[in-house]
Amino acid sequence: MFSGIITDIGTIKTFDRKGDDITLTVKNNLPLSACGLGASIAHSGVCLTVIESQTGLFKVEVSGETVAKTNLGSWNVGTRINLESSLKIGDELSGHLVFGHVDTLVEVTSIEPDGESWRLQFRIPEEYKKYIASKGSVTLDGISLTVNEVENDIFGVCIIPHTWTHTTLSDRKVGDKINMEVDMLARYVARMLNLEGK
Repeated sequence: MFSGIITDIGTIKTFDRKGDDITLTVKNNLPLSACGLGASIAHSGVCLTVIESQTGLFKVEVSGETVAKTNLGSWNVGTRINLESSLKIGDELSGHLVFGHVDTLVEVTSIEPDGESWRLQFRIPEEYKKYIASKGSVTLDGISLTVNEVENDIFGVCIIPHTWTHTTLSDRKVGDKINMEVDMLARYVARMLNLEGK
């Protein structure tokens, strides 16, 4: 489990496809204690398990199922990714509860400066609109964010300068596909209201 607060930006050092599966080596600045063998690390919102580790590098394997449901298949050597090591009991929860299970991809439709900050808008698939609400939480490429506005299939977020410079959002352009995980609270409310599957 994660909080959506990015602790490092990693860089893909090796990217190897074997059929539908992918093995990645990630260059990083995380402490070795956070990325030892078997550790869970969120990679731009995708929870993956470390299978090899040394100072500054770790390796993970990605199933074809995960590749199909995320933007991971578009990564390559040199791609920068948001990293967050898993929460420990007693850690501060600064964002919101994030599980590292990407629900869908959303498309960047607008990136506009707003003073020192940035406003980004995204197009969301029809079946996920019910989970997005103004002032609610959403996870985009592993980042815990607050929804500013929602209109039809478009929602927007405001990115403060710190988040802009300490995540990969500054690498994004219109048309890019972003990993999105809906807030678990929204999912359960939808379930209770019988909205699931509608």
